[in-house]
Amino acid sequence: MAITLTVSTEGRGLHEITDRVHEAVSSIGVRDGVCVLFVQHTSASLTIQENADPSARRDLEAWMDRSVPEGQSEFTHTMEGPDDMPSHIRSMLTDVSLSIPVVDGRLALGTWQGIYLFEHRAAPHQRRVVVQSTRS
Repeated sequence: MAITLTVSTEGRGLHEITDRVHEAVSSIGVRDGVCVLFVQHTSASLTIQENADPSARRDLEAWMDRSVPEGQSEFTHTMEGPDDMPSHIRSMLTDVSLSIPVVDGRLALGTWQGIYLFEHRAAPHQRRVVVQSTRS
């Protein structure tokens, strides 16, 4: 069984979706198995990162901005603006899917781990994340 989450972003940055994924896995009813997440976009991605200290998210976002800046003259794919090609590269550098063990009906995340949708576009978007959990 799969559930599709719609994640509203306010623009570029890390948006935590851990609780929503926990709820989806719980509603699917798998006690022990694996949860697979997949974002259905080429300009957003998924990642697992620290969720305790907000400065970690700010540092990751700043690093990504420095590593793949907008407005590079060699980018030709700019149909949707100066963040178009950089958003695709940023998505490629991270992940569009994640696999997380499910143990006793819960995601087997570490103490400080959270699941994030990483929005790479400057404008707000509605992103779709497919959550599928299967028994092992």
